[in-house]
Amino acid sequence: MTADEFRSLALSFPEALEDAHMGHPDFRVRGKIFATLGPDEDWGMVKLTTDQQATFLRTEPDVFHPASGAWGRRGCTIVRLREADEASVRQALIAAWRNTAPKRLAQHYDEE
Repeated sequence: MTADEFRSLALSFPEALEDAHMGHPDFRVRGKIFATLGPDEDWGMVKLTTDQQATFLRTEPDVFHPASGAWGRRGCTIVRLREADEASVRQALIAAWRNTAPKRLAQHYDEE
């Protein structure tokens, strides 16, 4: 997967917008970050729950690993783009977007 493919998937969700912080792109829903691209755009990050993170780490350890420090212990998960495929990243981004989007927006998305 490329950074542009990650970006395209992240922006496919309702009300998803690209912004930036700390010198690299992030993806937000209603002002809250649900994913980022690393400064060199060779990795992404998705904000998962710790249970979701454990599942992705168990099923695809070559693709997903916890972010460093407290962020990783709270579910922020690094995606190695070169090793990732679209289906896995899409599932991780869906989870991250739903975790971050307001409940009513996430419910509306589920109904579509």
